[in-house]
Amino acid sequence: MDSNISRRAVLAGTGVSVIGSLAGCIEGGNGNGNGGNGGGNGGGNGDGNGNGDGGNGGGSDLDAYTIGMITPETGTLAPYGQYNLRGLELALEDINAIGIGPDNLELDVIIEDSESSNEAGVNAAQRLINQEGVPMLFGAVSSGVSIAIHESVIQGTDVVQIAQSSSGATVSDYPDLLRPVPSGAGKSVVMADMISNDGHDTIAITWINNDYGEALGNGIQDIFENEYDGTVAYNGSHDPGEASYAPDLSDMAATDATAWVFVTYADEATVMFNNAYDQGYHEEVDYYGAESVIADTILENTEPGSQENLKGVREGPPSDSDVYDEFEARFEDEYGESPTVYSAYVYDAVHWVAMAIEAADEFTGPGIAEHIREVTRPPGEQISTFEAAKEILQDGSSDDVDFIGTGGPGQLDENGDPVGVYEVYSVEDHEYQIAEETISGDDI
Repeated sequence: MDSNISRRAVLAGTGVSVIGSLAGCIEGGNGNGNGGNGGGNGGGNGDGNGNGDGGNGGGSDLDAYTIGMITPETGTLAPYGQYNLRGLELALEDINAIGIGPDNLELDVIIEDSESSNEAGVNAAQRLINQEGVPMLFGAVSSGVSIAIHESVIQGTDVVQIAQSSSGATVSDYPDLLRPVPSGAGKSVVMADMISNDGHDTIAITWINNDYGEALGNGIQDIFENEYDGTVAYNGSHDPGEASYAPDLSDMAATDATAWVFVTYADEATVMFNNAYDQGYHEEVDYYGAESVIADTILENTEPGSQENLKGVREGPPSDSDVYDEFEARFEDEYGESPTVYSAYVYDAVHWVAMAIEAADEFTGPGIAEHIREVTRPPGEQISTFEAAKEILQDGSSDDVDFIGTGGPGQLDENGDPVGVYEVYSVEDHEYQIAEETISGDDI
């Protein structure tokens, strides 16, 4: 669909890379890590060893503004990576119809596969910065991967990072790691409140063994015990990629918990629900899940009836939002299905970057960082399109823009976190059902 997205696939066991197109057009980096080819302040030395402190520069030699995105195209988080790419495609279509800067240049994005792992995510970030010289990148979906990229690659440079789909509470510990997704801390509150209101006073929690899982699992325990006087009879981690989780489920079944909480990913949830179904646990306890326990691939690979007792919480779109309604209708026309709010988050975050580039004096990390928070919050004029933002920024500043996006108002705070709302999902007849009313953690 979009000719401004490039995909790089690194051949296993070699140093060879192949850049292919999404929808028929190749836009690849120059492969030699020029570290600053547009006359900006750079930071690379032209031989592939640059640390990415500057990016491509803001000079007139630019043919396009090139940034990067690290998203899972393979591995357990691949279903969620697809949400990213669709939001990106729609954003680029809108932004590039207008063009950025005085020359109305296009925004190009080089895609790297995180493979749903820390190591691959870090390697992808190093390639984007050291070889392609991008001044900003999106990365990633998993909070653990996003934090690994930040700690191993981004810190100490001027490169801007947006974790496009990471909700882990610990992401807030890195103020320069921005995100359009609300913090998992609010989700802990909403989930604990829902479980308690459903009449459960003893629960068991299993969480995937990474930063995201630990923060959310322990967050739910803390709220459930201290705010609702509940008991957490089991709180344990499970490793990703196991062929069976029967021992973990057996330990949970050995407690008197009436509700089981799953904080995990699609592949692991599929195995767990199948293991639990085989043992009949689905008839004995109620299931609760976080946002990463809802995916079409889970339903496709589990037995009908295995999750009729499942109820969960995920980030949701703002209530009564014409902006989201228009996005949803367009998404359905384009892809034949309804979007998740994660596509909307990516759509919005790409707009933040485009507006920051438009407002900046030069196409560098510091230039983008100076403006990206400002365009997401008051006191500027509320707008919801890049075209409207560009008109304001041509004669004004980033303080004059308050972008109200498809996923909500944004309003990045000092921790790089937005405001957000949540929605409740359940399973009926082996299909997901989404409740109409949304919930705000601030209201509980």
